[in-house]
Formats: sequence, C-alpha cells, structure tokens
Amino acid sequence: MRKLSLSTAQQIIAAALEKAAELGLKPLTVVVLDDGGHTVALARQDGSSILRPQIANGKAYGALSVGTGTRWLQANAETRPHFVQALNGAAGGSIIPVPGGVLVKNADGDVLGAVGITGDTSDNDEAAALAGIAAAGLVADCG
Repeated sequence: MRKLSLSTAQQIIAAALEKAAELGLKPLTVVVLDDGGHTVALARQDGSSILRPQIANGKAYGALSVGTGTRWLQANAETRPHFVQALNGAAGGSIIPVPGGVLVKNADGDVLGAVGITGDTSDNDEAAALAGIAAAGLVADCG
C-alpha cells in the first residue's frame, strides 16, 4: 500500500473509536491525513468540544511535519522549547506538540499519512490511534 484510501482511513477511525469505548474514554475526534497533510477522513463523537477537529488535525500535521509521532515533539517542547516554537511558527501555528499524533507507515517503512486524536488524555488519545492503525494492518510511529 502506497496511499491511504478512504476505506482504510475509515477502518482506522472505527477501530480507534472501538478502543476508546473499550477504555471508557471521553468523546474523541479522530482525523486521518494523507502523506501530503490533506484530510482523508474525520470523525467527531457526540459531545466533543468545538476545537477538537483543529486539535486532532494539529497533532496529525505535527507528526507529518517532523516525520515522527508527536511524542517526540512533546519531548522537544520540554527540552528545546525555542525549536518547537519556531517550528510551530513556520507551520503557521498549526502544530499541536503533545502525544496523540501518530505517523502511519506501511510494512516497507513508507509514510502513508498520520492519525491525530484528541478528547481524552494525550496518552489515551495515542492508545486509540495505535489500535486504529494496528487494525488496518499498518505500522505506527509515536515518536
């Protein structure tokens, strides 16, 4: 697989929301971006607050921007805040540097896109993303 299809994106979202239900998470918003940063699919559960689509997108976009999951961005925000601030400035403020943005790769290591999830704790958001990506038979990179 070299591209994320709508069907695959929907499979990732469904499995991520299934994991969220299993864990009893708060309402989530899930976005799947292709490797160019364009939205393939987005789902916002009932009860999600109004900025959740932008936050989910910022997590996924952040992962694509640096070529690894946003856990790496969070670590750098703590140790190199000026770097992350400059990066976010270069990206027009569209990067959310906390876990929950996960790079999606195929078995060959090619980047297909990214998943961004928000609504619960960052660790729980990431756990739902990992479940969605695994269910699609793809490889996750949390950073």
